[in-house]
Amino acid sequence: MTKPTSYTIRKATVTDAESLIQFNTSMALETENKKLDRDKIEPGVMGLFENPQYGFYMVAEHKGTVVGSLMVTTEWSDWRNGVFWWIQSVYVIPEYRRKGVYRSMYQTITEMAKSGQSQKVCGFRLYVEKENRIAQKTYRDLGMSESHYKMFEDISK
Repeated sequence: MTKPTSYTIRKATVTDAESLIQFNTSMALETENKKLDRDKIEPGVMGLFENPQYGFYMVAEHKGTVVGSLMVTTEWSDWRNGVFWWIQSVYVIPEYRRKGVYRSMYQTITEMAKSGQSQKVCGFRLYVEKENRIAQKTYRDLGMSESHYKMFEDISK
């Protein structure tokens, strides 16, 4: 396959839900060997469209086919009087990886943030699997740096 030179990057709509569900399911299996329950992931994806105050999805298309996506959620920072955009659920279909899909999506959301069309964005954050060296290199290449924070969670509730 030859390297595509451009992608259409846009905010996802509800018509993209099936792609997003499939991407999330594939990502969970690839990264955590976890099989997602369709009865949870489908309303989870739809929930973001129904509650846009929580965030939004972006998709990358090539020749009319959705080839990648990411989700942006927000975190208020009182220290900075602005919001961090958390980049989550990044997925690019295997045959399009390392071909600029994520870079194109990231550049689009950084431009959105700088344009002031939405909230006062003070930065971008994401988390990545400790062993996913390829993704870590991509994030570094785009100017992101590893944080000094460790992540803790309680998902038992």
